Amino acid sequence: MVLKTFGWSFAVTALGLVAAVLIGGWTAFGIVLILSILEISLSFDNAVVNAGILKKMSAFWQKIFLTVGILIAVFGMRLIFPVVIVAISASLGPIEAVDLALNDADRYQELVTDAHPSIAAFGGMFLLMIFLDFIFEDRDIKWLGWLERPLAKLGKVDMLSACIALIILLVTALFLAPQAHLHAGSADKAETVLLSGVAGLITYLVVGGLSGFFENRLEEAEEREHEAEEEAKAKGKQISAGAMVGKAAFFMFLYLEVLDASFSFDGVIGAFAITNDIILMALGLGIGAMYVRSLTVYLVRQGTLDDYVYLEHGAHYAIGALAAILLITIRFEVNEIITGLIGVVLIAWSFWSSVRRNKAGDTTQDKTPAEKAKISSPV
Repeated sequence: MVLKTFGWSFAVTALGLVAAVLIGGWTAFGIVLILSILEISLSFDNAVVNAGILKKMSAFWQKIFLTVGILIAVFGMRLIFPVVIVAISASLGPIEAVDLALNDADRYQELVTDAHPSIAAFGGMFLLMIFLDFIFEDRDIKWLGWLERPLAKLGKVDMLSACIALIILLVTALFLAPQAHLHAGSADKAETVLLSGVAGLITYLVVGGLSGFFENRLEEAEEREHEAEEEAKAKGKQISAGAMVGKAAFFMFLYLEVLDASFSFDGVIGAFAITNDIILMALGLGIGAMYVRSLTVYLVRQGTLDDYVYLEHGAHYAIGALAAILLITIRFEVNEIITGLIGVVLIAWSFWSSVRRNKAGDTTQDKTPAEKAKISSPV
C-alpha cells in the first residue's frame, strides 16, 4: 500500500537529488533536501484539507490528481510563480526575469529581499482568510469547543472574516511595515504592504468564488444523477451513471486544483529564505509537492480523516499560525524551522485529541453542555 501510493514520490526524489548533485554538487544536494523537507512540513495541512475533498473521487481521478495535477502544482506554482514575483517587483518582462534568476544571483537576491514585504503581505492575507472562514463556520464537530462555539456565533455576521482581515492588514501596515527591510535611501514599505495585502484578499475572494462555482456544479450534477437513478428504479430499469459521475468528478478535480494552488504560497515564500536558485527551488519544492500529493491519497485510502476527525481542525489552525508568521516576517526574521514545527505540533495535537476521542468512544465532547444533558436524559 505504501509503495503503491508513494512509489512515484520515491522515484522523483531519487531523480531530483541526482540532478541537484549534477548541477551544484553536494551543496545543491543539501539545499534540495532541505527544501523538500520544508515543503512537506509546511504543506501537511494542505494534504489534510485536500484529502477531505479527494475522498469523494474515484481511484481514476485520484490518479489524475497525482499526474496532471502535479504538473500544475510543480511547474505552475513552484517554478513560474517565483519568476513572476521577481518580474513584478522589478518591472521586468518574463524573459528578462528568467535571465536574471539564472545569470545574476546577486541582483536576483536583492530583488527578492526587497519584494519580501509584498510577498509576505499577499500570502499572509490569503492564508489568514482561509483560517478565518474556517473558524467562523458553525461545524457539528468541534475540537476546541470553548473557542469554536463563540466564534461560530460571531461568524453569523456577514463579511466578518474580510473585516477582521482588513483590520489586521491595516495594523500590520502601520506598525510592522514602516521599518521593514529598510536600506539607505529606500522608501517606506507601508503602502506596498497595504496594496499587496488587499491584492491577497481579492485573490482569495476570486478563488473562493471559483471554488464555490465548482462545488455548486458538483452538487447539481450529483442531484441530477440521484434523481435519474430514482426514476430508473421506479420504472424497473437499469441506468448507467458513468457519464454523470465523470462530469461531477471533473468539476471536483478543478475545485481541488484551485484549492491546492492556494496552499502553495507558503512553501514558495519559505523557499526564498533558503535559496534564490530557481532550478534548485523547483527541484526541492517539486519533490515536496509529490509527497504532499501522495500523502493526500494515502489519507483518503486509509480513511484517516474519518477516523481522526480533528485533523482538519489542526491543519487550519496551522494555516492561521503560518499567516501570522508571514505578517510578522515583514519586520522580524522568523526561522523556517520554527514555522514548520508549529504546523507539525498543531497537527500532532489534533491527531492525539482524535485518538483520545476514539479510545473514549465519546462523540458527545463536541457538543454543548445543554446538548450533552439532552442526550443523557431518559426519554
